[in-house]
Amino acid sequence: MGMVHTRMKEMPEADRPRERLATHGASVLTDAELLAVMIGSGIPGANAVQLSGRLIHAFGGLPGLARASVSDLQQHKGIGHAKACHLAAAFGLGSRLTLSRLGSIPLDTPQRIYELVAEDMRHLRVESLRVLLVNARCRLIKIEEVSQGSVNESVAHPREIFRPVISHAAFGFVLVHNHPSGDPSPSDADIRITRKLADGASLLQLNFFDHLIVGTPGFTTPTGYFSFKEHGII
Repeated sequence: MGMVHTRMKEMPEADRPRERLATHGASVLTDAELLAVMIGSGIPGANAVQLSGRLIHAFGGLPGLARASVSDLQQHKGIGHAKACHLAAAFGLGSRLTLSRLGSIPLDTPQRIYELVAEDMRHLRVESLRVLLVNARCRLIKIEEVSQGSVNESVAHPREIFRPVISHAAFGFVLVHNHPSGDPSPSDADIRITRKLADGASLLQLNFFDHLIVGTPGFTTPTGYFSFKEHGII
């Protein structure tokens, strides 16, 4: 038997996501229900909650959905330009709120850096190389993604890493990238790149605080990360 399609207006009023949100708050709603409140309506054969569930699945979860562009969202059936803009705006506000909150926490240990990026990065299917810009108190200014795909000497060229640091007049930076396998152990290329960046940063008098490889806790290490600073490579 196929899934029964129930339109939102056919549901008891107390069971509708919008009414439950107003009465009990956002915490009682599932991810799909919260998304449905923003989407507003479904399509023939799927109500707003079912459409939201399909959308979350299509992008590999909320982190993937949050990174999707308006154009990417519009490729999904039932998501037009207006709905795509609403979703992109909502995730954009959420991202800014997170950065604002985390901006008060000094990124002065590998564990804190990992806690900041792990939820998003450890589930990625491809490698992502990001630069975390920090001020003199080691608090986050901004996160910039430098590249996606295998991290090698061409994509991790010093000029690409140092450009956002210099353009934002940051006091220093932390480099992070993930290993989709879950194993945060550094490759030979990771070590070469890090040493090259450390030499370049020293020459330019930029503070290169750490390079963190994000993996999964328990894979090869209980922490789930590899810190080049902790291992004396930086």
